[in-house]
Amino acid sequence: MSDVVSKVQQAWAIPIPERKDPPALLRTATFAVFFNASIILTNLTQFIASPLYILPITRPLYESAIAYTKLGFGRLIVAISQLFGPTRLVITYQREDGSVGDANEILRRDKKGAFQGLQLPSKSVWMSNHQVYTDWLYLWNVAYFADLADSIIIILKDSLKWIPFVGWGMIFFRFIFLSRSWSKDQATLGRHLRFMSSGANTKRSTASKLLLLIFPEGTLVSKLTRPTSRAFAEKQRFADCRNLLLPRSTGILFCLRELLAQTPDLKLVDFTIGYPGIPPAGYGQSYYTLRSIFMQGVSPPYVHLHLRVSDAQSVPLGVVTPIKNSSGEMTGVQDATDEEKAAFDVWLREDRWRKKDDLMDRFYRDGDFVGGRHKRERQQATGVDNSAGKEIYVAKDSSYVEIPVHLRGLREIGDLFCWFTPVFASFASWHAYQYLARRS
Repeated sequence: MSDVVSKVQQAWAIPIPERKDPPALLRTATFAVFFNASIILTNLTQFIASPLYILPITRPLYESAIAYTKLGFGRLIVAISQLFGPTRLVITYQREDGSVGDANEILRRDKKGAFQGLQLPSKSVWMSNHQVYTDWLYLWNVAYFADLADSIIIILKDSLKWIPFVGWGMIFFRFIFLSRSWSKDQATLGRHLRFMSSGANTKRSTASKLLLLIFPEGTLVSKLTRPTSRAFAEKQRFADCRNLLLPRSTGILFCLRELLAQTPDLKLVDFTIGYPGIPPAGYGQSYYTLRSIFMQGVSPPYVHLHLRVSDAQSVPLGVVTPIKNSSGEMTGVQDATDEEKAAFDVWLREDRWRKKDDLMDRFYRDGDFVGGRHKRERQQATGVDNSAGKEIYVAKDSSYVEIPVHLRGLREIGDLFCWFTPVFASFASWHAYQYLARRS
């Protein structure tokens, strides 16, 4: 029995083409029914709520309904990890001044000391390296524990919005779809960012939060993208990254400047993500895909996330000068000068991405971001490089916290499917129809 468990636990360290997993038809079918039922009902709820947007007096109800569906989808992301791809988040923390933070500083507890969630900025831009298509999923898990799951905005490629139900739902979520042509995307992006900022500065609890997730590399590290990054580095005459792709600074500079113009308390949260089993210079998609994790059941035992929180005003963004129309409404910010763009590009590449690259070197060498302490402590505690249970674990030296990806309670299951709104709407519509039929 122990040999079988060991093989299951180590399957994630074997490249997907070399695995000899039996067909998981029942698991795949169960996942498909569970996931699709949730997104269809979520999308249905959004369409039912859409008439509320027409009148200004009912628009706040519409915004609340959409925030509820986004929260439900965030809980769905947690639920599929819990049921189909169990894992635990290992979070390390770095203070704004660069010093190593105490993991307890980012934990939120109740009066009895029980874990309630993560204490992260309510208005922030999250940027991260990009290895696997599940990166956004695990970052949304972090947002769930930080009570930001109903506020997250993700920048995606334009073609995704046409996917039935999923794409339509993301349109209601106000995700930002770009065509990857800056001349076309700049106006669209600016309009979305100004709407986000205006909402974050209202007094309504659901709107007073702001979370934009962006991957400056623009795509995954792969056999196709590594040569492109290397060629660009050679052309510009600076060193390429060893584990990452060189970041693109234009989009994130624009986002930070636009948001900061209306949100002076904006924070930048810089994530570095590492997955166990991937070798140095390896490619994440060779070990983890949505299919292998949720349909074949080979999930990462841990997802390591190192985060650093900074004040956006401390980032070299240049002079941010708002542009206003005759009514005093902000319509954008003046473009950064060439010198300002160059300064930000150097900061992003040399101060953040080089350090992120060094972090990944340490991760591949030690298996975590804390010099191998996580691996040693968990082996001592469980006898294997994996842990079980629903309790969080804080390192003995408080250098990291380990959080199981679980829903907080059974009551949240109903939110995954937004059951009550469609059922109530159908019930009300049927009775309204019968009433009108009798009157006619």
